[in-house]
Amino acid sequence: MYHRLYILLAFFLSFASCHGHEPNSKQNKFIVIDIQPFVGISNDQSLYVANELAKVYPHIFIKKIIQLPESAYYPERNRYRADSLIHFLNHITSEGHITIGLTDKDISTTKDSIADWGVLGLGFCPGKACVASTFRLSKSETKMQLFKVAIHELGHTEGLPHCTVKACFMRDAEGHNTTDEEKEFCPKCKQRLIDKGWKFN
Repeated sequence: MYHRLYILLAFFLSFASCHGHEPNSKQNKFIVIDIQPFVGISNDQSLYVANELAKVYPHIFIKKIIQLPESAYYPERNRYRADSLIHFLNHITSEGHITIGLTDKDISTTKDSIADWGVLGLGFCPGKACVASTFRLSKSETKMQLFKVAIHELGHTEGLPHCTVKACFMRDAEGHNTTDEEKEFCPKCKQRLIDKGWKFN
């Protein structure tokens, strides 16, 4: 029930935001961020991420929960390949949308000489899909940390590289969970997102 209500609300907010400003059609174009939960992610977790994202970006849509694709499973380590998940999400992402996949499974990618490196999330820079996992997050702060991983990966899809500011969402975790130290986008990263239509208080 709450899930349906939020989707309707998100649609209404997107519609109102799209039609409430300048008549210039070029200025009215916007990207919709689709949240794609995989089985294992709770509605509360999806809603928390959506609500936090909506504070800085008005066009958010939660999709129905789906199964993880078998093509992304890596049996040698009992985990899922993040790059394969992004490839899958790319195929289900509509034109004018960006998708953030949410999973509770361990995910990995190739990093330098390491063939299978466990990660919190992955996003190509730029791209139209990314993925975030709760597997390596704190059990007591899972929702908050998941949001920070999600917004970090979404920043990559929007073309943001890693940032040297330690409190910035775009900080490079360097193999660790640094989300508790991340507070917001630094002014430079924030301005780049504002130029792409993100709204900050």
